Amino acid sequence: MKNILLPTDFSENSKNAIKYAIKIYEGETCTFHILNSQKPSNYITADVVSRASGVSVYEGVLDDNKVKLDEMVQFCKSISEGEDFSFKPKLDFDNIVDAVNQVIASNNIEVIVMGTNGATNASEVLFGSNTLKIIRNASCPIIAVPEGYIYQKIASVLLSLNYQYDITGENFKILLNLLKKKNASLKILAIEEEKIHLADQRKQAEEFFKETNFETFTIKNLPAPMAINAFEQLIPIQLHAMVVERKSFLNRFIFGSHTSEISYGSQVPLLVIRE
Repeated sequence: MKNILLPTDFSENSKNAIKYAIKIYEGETCTFHILNSQKPSNYITADVVSRASGVSVYEGVLDDNKVKLDEMVQFCKSISEGEDFSFKPKLDFDNIVDAVNQVIASNNIEVIVMGTNGATNASEVLFGSNTLKIIRNASCPIIAVPEGYIYQKIASVLLSLNYQYDITGENFKILLNLLKKKNASLKILAIEEEKIHLADQRKQAEEFFKETNFETFTIKNLPAPMAINAFEQLIPIQLHAMVVERKSFLNRFIFGSHTSEISYGSQVPLLVIRE
């Protein structure tokens, strides 16, 4: 049985990501943990004065969000009839990263599926502040679903290689299982910027995915965001997977590399795998 974590702020974007998760795991036995987390500092004086006498802001917010979580569970059940799914609401009054990692640790979470919007400034225009915090700090893979993305059958997956790391079976277990389940082909793209040479990484990836239908491509002397965007325009894919380092990932793929102002702007879901 798979355990999937679905953070939600009850927005349409998070609801859309939940719908995507339900579609991608059709036919499997899954428990979906639907998490809402709120920090006390998010509530202002207006919240205090609007509460009935004797009811704290903390209690009032918990009561409101419990109702919303129950409604979300009922919605999930309504769109997954016939599936072997269970849905567990989880409410936390904590910062989102701590709340997520607590659920991961206590429930053997395999992957987080969440939406990408919620941006509060220009540097977070694609992923939004909470999604970026989770990408930086969560201890398991993440599928980030672009705002408004409608699930498409996964027939082709892009795996981009851009770092000189060792590829292990543990890194790619989630991707291999997904390829087998969906009977999808894999496009392995080695992006060799400046003095980065990825022959070993290509060989490791080819060996690990040898039982799948894969093709290997190399793009040289282009910034990674530009290479990925160009590839996605030429070859249709329904999911982009990448292995990330915490420090370098955001700069190279979201904000652009040192040699380019082009930022990463994929229109397909992104599977973020830890190095």
